[in-house]
Amino acid sequence: MKKQDQGPIVLPAVRFDRGKTVLTALKQRKTIREVGDKQIPLQLLSNLLWAACGVNRKKGPFGIPGRTAASASNSQEIDVYVVFREGTYLYDPLKHTLLPAFEGDLRKLTINKGQEELLADAPVHFFYMADIQRLSHTKGYQEPGLQDPEVQKSYYFADTGWIAANASVYAASKGLVSWFHNCNKTALKSRLKLTPDQKLLFGQTFGYPK
Repeated sequence: MKKQDQGPIVLPAVRFDRGKTVLTALKQRKTIREVGDKQIPLQLLSNLLWAACGVNRKKGPFGIPGRTAASASNSQEIDVYVVFREGTYLYDPLKHTLLPAFEGDLRKLTINKGQEELLADAPVHFFYMADIQRLSHTKGYQEPGLQDPEVQKSYYFADTGWIAANASVYAASKGLVSWFHNCNKTALKSRLKLTPDQKLLFGQTFGYPK
């Protein structure tokens, strides 16, 4: 994924191997802040993203494709961005594809200022962003609270938690380490040129033990 070659990455189809049980994965799930630089194979990344918030049924609540992670009124307002050294991509769950979003290395901005060197070598970072427009104009149930900024906040925080937890448990089942953390919102906002309806939330880092 050199800069000049940066285009969509069509992820391989998810492989549903037998693997570990959910209870075993939960037992092994933990936050580990020491992440090595070994690359995550594309197949494993594909499975990780699908586990986080992939499409698991064509028709979910309100006739909208269902995801592995719940969301308020099935609004699916949380976007997952995947950050590599070579560039940043937006995960498209419907096409199970990574779409180019930004060239260059933003990995140090996916964690709080002052903590960058802790994850300098980690191969894969996520950051989570809420699209308020998608939440307030959901195709699902038009709950009055979806127009209230404080209620919106409670929903998009909870919905991010579902996704991050899915990813963390799957990572544990495959011997990956993960760390859910804050991100450098000020720096990321200035680099990504976000709209007023886009809210940067958290980061999450994945890799093999250091």
